[in-house]
Amino acid sequence: MNKLLTQLSRLFQFSVAALKGTDADYTKGSINKAIALLAIPMVTEMIMESLFAIVDVYFVAKVSVNAVATVGLTEAVLFIIYAVAEGLSIAAAAIVARRVGEKNLKTAGDAAFQAITVALLIGLPLGVIGFLFSDNVLSLMGGSQDLINEGGKYAQIMYAGNISVILLFLLNGVFRGAGDAATAMRSLWLANGINIILDPILIFGWWIFPEMGVAGAAVATTIGRSVGVIYQLYFLLGKNAIVRIHVKNMVVKTQMIIELFKVSFGSVAQFLIDSASWIVLVRVISIFGPDAIAGYTIAIRIVIFSILPSWGLSNASAILVGQNLGAKKPERAVKSVWRAAWVNTIFLFLVSVVFFLLADWIIGFFTPEPIVKGNAINALKIICGGYIFFSIGMVLGQAFNGSGDTRTPMWVHLGVFWLLQIPLAYILAVPLKFEDEGVYISIAFSHALYAAIMIVLFNRGTWKKTIV
Repeated sequence: MNKLLTQLSRLFQFSVAALKGTDADYTKGSINKAIALLAIPMVTEMIMESLFAIVDVYFVAKVSVNAVATVGLTEAVLFIIYAVAEGLSIAAAAIVARRVGEKNLKTAGDAAFQAITVALLIGLPLGVIGFLFSDNVLSLMGGSQDLINEGGKYAQIMYAGNISVILLFLLNGVFRGAGDAATAMRSLWLANGINIILDPILIFGWWIFPEMGVAGAAVATTIGRSVGVIYQLYFLLGKNAIVRIHVKNMVVKTQMIIELFKVSFGSVAQFLIDSASWIVLVRVISIFGPDAIAGYTIAIRIVIFSILPSWGLSNASAILVGQNLGAKKPERAVKSVWRAAWVNTIFLFLVSVVFFLLADWIIGFFTPEPIVKGNAINALKIICGGYIFFSIGMVLGQAFNGSGDTRTPMWVHLGVFWLLQIPLAYILAVPLKFEDEGVYISIAFSHALYAAIMIVLFNRGTWKKTIV
């Protein structure tokens, strides 16, 4: 008993140290310890991000079915912006991690500033376009006029505030590349904590605030993420960050921006391919009405809740790959990836068991509508049937990205999620009359195939020779 208590105490102390942040050198020592030090704050960060998604849809579901459908249609297009943000984040993390592995912190700071410059150049025009044409986007996505009348403001605010999303993702990529996962975690805690507090206040008009309906969710999200960005900049410009932006770093360097675009091209393309695929999948689901869209939206938020912690593990393996390649230790990078994949597989297997057994109760927490509930239960059970494959594919894909080889997974994404998944989803849903369930089957199958291909490519080892 005393031994157990001692071990639990050590585990608690280690977890606290990881959450506080450490200046550990991830290119030497225990691989298990390195994964844990990076993964604990990253997983915690992703849990908070997924909790934000769950809380958002929970409160929005209290407004109306159209409100939930609006969120689903809006975010299907926002995935494009998320793709740009995440792609730039991966590129920045890969470049910064390589420089940190080489112990070249000055150049890492240069890369961080160039990344911010690129984010502003991309995010501001997208915000203007989204603000002006939000209603048209909802209409193109299959939204009815009633849905647009009720949820148009939500889409308009979310699209206009996209710059906060891009910067939040990108700056966290800089912190992760530096191995400072704890600061990245705290920025999302702050951003999402504010959103969770403001959501019910602005949606339902509590206290002195007006009742804004679904638009209140967009305002809460934008405010929360903007505060998170301010927090990130405070640390990045301060004295205690591992990678800092000094005045001498604040010079636009064309060659470095070109290099950032080269690396980010593949990672942005990966997410754009995924986003375009999800948009088409949602469009196919919309054929079967707002109840199908609402059911899908609830289920996919729950899926995000379970998979985002896995992204934490995947991101940890990516950073270890980047830093260890920079330190000329490729075999240590390989070992780190496979250990992260093993842990991720165990985790998602346990999650899938829980979802299969408790799907009715979990979905019932979000909606009492019988048709919506039934659609969501089917979606959750079918999609999580591919979780074991999700777990391996996620880690191996991020390992390639962490090395700077973003183009290999890009081509695999194109073949699997565009050329295969989309036609398969339509054929199963419409001609074969599986309806929305056909879409969910195509999602599970495509991720299984993606994992199998990535295993073969990873074992070839060409990613070890990538230069960034």
